[in-house]
Amino acid sequence: MGLAKQIAYARKVMPSATWRALKSTPSGPVHIILTLADHFEPAIDPADGQKRVSRSEQERRVEWWTREYPKVVDAWRDHDGRPLIHTYFYPAEQYDEGLLDLLADHCHAGWGEVEVHLHHGIPHPDSAENTRRVLTEFRDHLAVRHRCLALEEGGARPAYAFVHGNFALANSAAGRFCGVDSEMQILAETGCYADLTMPGGIWHPAQVPKTNSVYTCALPLDRRAPHRQGDDLVAGTVPSFPLIIQGPLVTDFRRTWRSARPVLDNGAITGPNPPTMHRFSLWKQAQVRVAGGPDWLFIKLFCHSMNPAQKDSVIGDSFRDFLAALVGGATDRKETLHFASAREMANILLAACDGREGNPGDYRDYRFKKIADMPPALQKSSSVPVSLRG
Repeated sequence: MGLAKQIAYARKVMPSATWRALKSTPSGPVHIILTLADHFEPAIDPADGQKRVSRSEQERRVEWWTREYPKVVDAWRDHDGRPLIHTYFYPAEQYDEGLLDLLADHCHAGWGEVEVHLHHGIPHPDSAENTRRVLTEFRDHLAVRHRCLALEEGGARPAYAFVHGNFALANSAAGRFCGVDSEMQILAETGCYADLTMPGGIWHPAQVPKTNSVYTCALPLDRRAPHRQGDDLVAGTVPSFPLIIQGPLVTDFRRTWRSARPVLDNGAITGPNPPTMHRFSLWKQAQVRVAGGPDWLFIKLFCHSMNPAQKDSVIGDSFRDFLAALVGGATDRKETLHFASAREMANILLAACDGREGNPGDYRDYRFKKIADMPPALQKSSSVPVSLRG
């Protein structure tokens, strides 16, 4: 990134990121709702982002992960007795029925939930028509073939959470990695109730000025990057969809002083930057919460678990050490932990908007309920094409 673009990025995010870093960490008691958004890409090639590994390697990765991950996290449970699950945002453009069968079985056993991820606009801008088609077809495959996603209480259309590939939500990266200004409108019309894309990668051109927030778009949904302005979620108000659920974007002063240049933490779990309790303190300082609501802090992190270069940080020793310290020290920190899927986090946010209090874990299924947990007759009643039903 050139100097001019770095300056433009810094002007957008540094004031907010630095202000958050200066705020004190909550001293408790506080409820912490933590969600791990996994950009789950079995085909990822760490050496070249535009290439894909072989189908047999993809299958090997998914089989290994679904077998080993439960062994790692099973011993460490939150206040509600739940393990740290992943929300697996699977790329729609890479749909593979067999791989999703494996992943869905893993999730139906209680180890996560599958949602919608999309890379498009590479190498040429995508169209609104094609984006709508891809999202709708993938949504329906997930709902019908794999019994993933959710239904809103009283609704019939499958509902989903979303993450945009390359962070370019609603064509926010200066026309790259998307091309569809009206993408947010398409998401709303195809059943997306929450977007968990932001924050973007550090110094990424798709980053918007609004940070460390849960909100709804303040600009028309058919405009480019309507999420760059937003109305914060407030207790006592009824939000529109999709909700924008952001993770932390905070200046890390410890690393800044050591490197003599600004260092930001955007909640990304990577090989060079594994989860630590120091980073956890930064994520809390982001203070992502519902205005006027109870003492519930929302922490949305993200990772790429299928990238072999990230193995230690997502399932290895550094991850295990972090999980042990996180859970084992929660009482001393006066924190009540709740590990949640993206769907559950959205439900808890909606409960806070409705003025609910007490244990946020009681509201995991507040409004959007898993299709897999519904009676078979109700699953089949969802409004998807008859040709896709089993």
